Amino acid sequence: MGFYELPKDERATLVAKIKDDILKDLANSTHLKTLQYFSDEDTYIRKSVYLAIGKIFFEQTGLQNKIIQLLDTLFKDEDFKVRQTVINTAGEIGKKQFETVQFLFDKGLFDNHHSPRNAVIGSIKKMGEINPTPVLNWAKTYLCHQDKEIRREICHGLELRGRKHPEDILPLLQELQHDKTKRVRDTLVHVIGQISYKKNCLQKVISHLKTWENKALIADALEEIIDVHHRYRDFAVMTQDQARQYIENNYSIE
Repeated sequence: MGFYELPKDERATLVAKIKDDILKDLANSTHLKTLQYFSDEDTYIRKSVYLAIGKIFFEQTGLQNKIIQLLDTLFKDEDFKVRQTVINTAGEIGKKQFETVQFLFDKGLFDNHHSPRNAVIGSIKKMGEINPTPVLNWAKTYLCHQDKEIRREICHGLELRGRKHPEDILPLLQELQHDKTKRVRDTLVHVIGQISYKKNCLQKVISHLKTWENKALIADALEEIIDVHHRYRDFAVMTQDQARQYIENNYSIE
């Protein structure tokens, strides 16, 4: 039976058991039960695990070294689900202590399976929203990496921070404006659109785009911005027509 097929009280009991089992493993310097949870087929079981370890890390500081050693060990597992859960766990820790788990993201970016790499993207999003300075400084070191997928993943990971603070990520996105790889370029245009529709964001995006050089990319980004204001019309602060008018009044492509 899946996690969300259980009644609410049974889910709470299971979450408590997961946390207790992890604490026992840490006390005994083993990871047998923890590994079972990390490799569980149910996504929500694995989520319960990484949330539990994140809480333990900050509640019981004396176990922090053991937890980092545990994550380092489990990241060597052949099961991609285990490595994915390691990265998601590191993301919970990185919300407050990114430097402690940075080495896991350095590894996760280059994983041979897409699931741990996607977990890196998701973790950059959630860490960057709460703990931006070290996360963005780290991300910047990979923006010009020779591997196009690394550049794309980093670009995508910047998105969530940009939805509230586009000024923080626009200088980083600007580094990718001349990227010739279609997947990277498409992701860049997508992210520009995603950081444009919240309150006070379009103004910042347009202002910064005026400093960019790649007019063809800017044209595509402006089209995406206008389209996003329609697709996200229930959440956008401006209507599509208002966004189009703002762009016409404040930006002209020569």
